[in-house]
Amino acid sequence: MTHDPVSVVREFLQVVRSGADPGQADRLMATAVNAHQVQAEDARTITRTPQEYAEHVEEMLAASGPFHLKIDELFGSGDKVYARWTQNGVHVGNIDGLAPTGRPIIQVTSCVYRVADGKIVEYWIQIDRWGLRAQLAG
Repeated sequence: MTHDPVSVVREFLQVVRSGADPGQADRLMATAVNAHQVQAEDARTITRTPQEYAEHVEEMLAASGPFHLKIDELFGSGDKVYARWTQNGVHVGNIDGLAPTGRPIIQVTSCVYRVADGKIVEYWIQIDRWGLRAQLAG
């Protein structure tokens, strides 16, 4: 595995975050990752293990079925990598207390990852949560 931060994040997005193989999180993430949830309505920082991240991806799969993740932008400087992606799925499970509608859903997300020794050690993620809610309500 290459230790180039952009390559690490690309593989993480294509393999783990995409739902293709969430179990690979332990190979691409440090044992404890600071995850800064940058949301206007509830900004917070949590610590996630690779196992907890894999479980998070499994929850996304349960809510939106197998989804397609397209990397729209990916570039880095030093140990930081910026990524923006679009995720397309179908509302097949509970999302934020809303019962499945069967509607297509699109999530636009951006994130800055910090990589050390070939593994993600920290990230700052922004997800268009209000846009998702508007899709589910409409």
